[in-house]
Amino acid sequence: MTVDKTGLLIPRRKALLGTVGLAVAPLAVPHVARAAEPVKVGLLLAKTGQIAGQTEYLANGSFLALEQRNKMIMGQPAELVWLDEPSPQAATQNMQKLVQEDKVCAVLGGSLSSNALAEEAKAAELKIPFVCDNAAATDITGKNCNRYTFRLNTPVAVQSRMLAPYALSYGKKWYHITASYAFGQDILKTSRELLKAAGGTEVGVDEVPLNTADFSSFILKIRQAKPDVVVGGLSAGDLTTFLKQWNELGMKGKIPFVEIAIGDTDIWGVGPEAANGTFTKLWDAFNAKNTPEEKAFTEAYLKKYGKPPADKAWMGWITARSLFEAIDAAKSTDANKIIEALEAWKMPAGDVSYHYRKFDHQMLVRNLAVSVKDKITDKYNYFDVKATLPQNPADLEKIFGSSEEIGCKMT
Repeated sequence: MTVDKTGLLIPRRKALLGTVGLAVAPLAVPHVARAAEPVKVGLLLAKTGQIAGQTEYLANGSFLALEQRNKMIMGQPAELVWLDEPSPQAATQNMQKLVQEDKVCAVLGGSLSSNALAEEAKAAELKIPFVCDNAAATDITGKNCNRYTFRLNTPVAVQSRMLAPYALSYGKKWYHITASYAFGQDILKTSRELLKAAGGTEVGVDEVPLNTADFSSFILKIRQAKPDVVVGGLSAGDLTTFLKQWNELGMKGKIPFVEIAIGDTDIWGVGPEAANGTFTKLWDAFNAKNTPEEKAFTEAYLKKYGKPPADKAWMGWITARSLFEAIDAAKSTDANKIIEALEAWKMPAGDVSYHYRKFDHQMLVRNLAVSVKDKITDKYNYFDVKATLPQNPADLEKIFGSSEEIGCKMT
């Protein structure tokens, strides 16, 4: 007989069996393989505010790019972690959270230029690859460029040079109405320089705050100034509100309106009766010159969401795709290896290729010059494509400018 821990007597044979049982029990437990840690990529896009109409499509395109890969990167499960960017300060705090708490290996985002300028500085501080999908301020890949930041959208200065001939075709008396933050201020500065070089005159200017609800006083000033053309620099919901009120006050068709970097959602919100203007944009779902991969993307988006992709959906898709493919090529989540892979990434685009220029990390993309159709019969198809700019692909590098011209000194 044997005494157990409680002092009770138990048979010797039972005690031996219990001991054996304890010895062999771990061998009887089936082995459970530990799942691989997912590859995490941050998504930093505004969830509210006047830009939210665009960021919904940017996010949709980004998530679709991951779904088309069966949510796998480097053969491992992958996920996008989406945090808000309600202000430049809050956006940088959320970038830090994505890196330090969520352990992302790279970040996509930057819906507004004011946010993106703060985010790219934070990316350099945190030493994390940051691919900016929407912001257009020239300084992002100009004097503020850094090794960790890549950018898709064509800089304001480049798009302004593309649009200037269309504005000048109406005349040389321009009225500027622009947003009083980085994007609008950049447009105003660049447009004034182009107008001066052409021997033109600025007959009026207004810099308006974000989320302006009533543009009537500005529109009355424009009507009194009698410009040949109005050059806008309003973003997202503010542009939608302006064009609606422009029509309500009987100005549609009276004075031409032009602006760079239009978003489909901006003009969809205006409606077919009030929509008008000539614009630049990066991509159009109805463009017959889209590549086979872009047409497949359009079909996949239509199937998933029940409507064609806005240009912003393509912008989210192409930047996410470039980053996912770069991580695959790097075979690593190491920041330096991802950066090198992004610098080498290319995707065919007809007679050119989408790629990031090594010295400033700016994606070289030909833009479209588009005008609102005279008669809109499809609630998503508002534009006639007037030209692909530059018309000669060989001029693409030149029109984006050299390192010295744009002021990028990357370290």
